[in-house]
This record gives sequence, C-alpha cells and structure tokens, in this order.
Amino acid sequence: MEKLDRITIDPKVCLGQPTLHGTRIIVSVVPKMLAAGKSIQDVLAAYLELETEDVQQAMRYAAWVVSDQIPALSA
Repeated sequence: MEKLDRITIDPKVCLGQPTLHGTRIIVSVVPKMLAAGKSIQDVLAAYLELETEDVQQAMRYAAWVVSDQIPALSA
C-alpha cells in the first residue's frame, strides 16, 4: 500500500476514527461526499483546510479498507 502520510488515527481525536492530517475531519466524509455526487472542488470548498492530496489519500484509504471486505451480492 502507498504511504498515507496525511491520515492520522489517534484514540484521543474523533474517537479514534481516521482523520485528515491533524484536523478533526474524518476520512469517511470525503468518499461520502463524492459518492453523493459532489466534486473534489466541492469537498475542498466545504473544508478549506484540505488540499487535493488529502482527498486523493482519503480515497486510497477507503479503497484499501474495503478491498478485503467485499460483501456477498444477492443474485
């Protein structure tokens, strides 16, 4: 896996959920916004402290988290 140096997990911040580089912005916010049809620019406008690389790393992290958790799809 690529280095994800913009993602932090600290049990004292946001109940230990992964956050973006020292903020209290939970990583899961990014893929949720993108899945809802928002653009990367929308995410950056909503969270001015983020940069494009933060969004990219959040997506890489999300992909890594779910890569081994593929649910059984009903046919």
